[in-house]
Amino acid sequence: MSLSSNDLRDDLYVYQDGPRDAPALLLIHGTAASSRSWEPMLPLLTGSHRVIRVDLLGCGRSAGLGDTSYTVADQARRVGAAMDRVGVEHVVVVGHSSGGAVATALAELRPELVAAVVIIDFGPDMGAYIGQDSSAGPPVDWSKLTDDQFRQMMRSGFSPDYQIPQEYVDQFRAIDPLVFAAASQANSAYLEERSLPERLAPLGKPLLVIFGEDDSRWRPSAAVEYHAVPGATVVMLPGVGHSPNLEDPARTAEPLLAFAAKHEA
Repeated sequence: MSLSSNDLRDDLYVYQDGPRDAPALLLIHGTAASSRSWEPMLPLLTGSHRVIRVDLLGCGRSAGLGDTSYTVADQARRVGAAMDRVGVEHVVVVGHSSGGAVATALAELRPELVAAVVIIDFGPDMGAYIGQDSSAGPPVDWSKLTDDQFRQMMRSGFSPDYQIPQEYVDQFRAIDPLVFAAASQANSAYLEERSLPERLAPLGKPLLVIFGEDDSRWRPSAAVEYHAVPGATVVMLPGVGHSPNLEDPARTAEPLLAFAAKHEA
């Protein structure tokens, strides 16, 4: 089921699956994606959870606005407003890639809403970044790129032997280049201001970090830095790259569900 409201300029498109009376899981995608990037995991999660996905502004079915703010705090504020719209009062929030920054900011802004945080393949700070310069933005001729060229741009988002699905290429192609650049720059600024462990440690929220050992965007060895957050759990997935939710949904869902069962309100 999906729900959308266009009364406000920055409303987000919301998808809901699973029993409405089950504990809530909120899934937040990364910069070059949409809520569709979580679809391979849905059958594994909806048996026990009310699964809520959002399209961040400018992605998927949420309109892109060239004259608005794409700061991580504003993205989190919109996500919080979306949870209010659908009547969610407590949620375990899961962020993949830069969605981990939005998940962290949501815990900072709305501590009463967030029961626990899960971060999937997002570095603790910019010192862990080993990909291409995310602040540079996309090529000027973005709209003229072939699918193969898009796949090359996206290659570091997956393990070397993973075949990138066409629908994921289409998600990336559909994003406005200006939105992509603005969001990328905002994510970098958020990490440069303070690392995620520094932000999360004082919040007292349970934390699970899942990291692919073959990630080629964020240095996998940096995942141990999340242990600076009291009680944090770090799970490394061998043979998986930057996108465990797509590359190996079953192995990603296993620690996520075990963690959520302990900490959901």
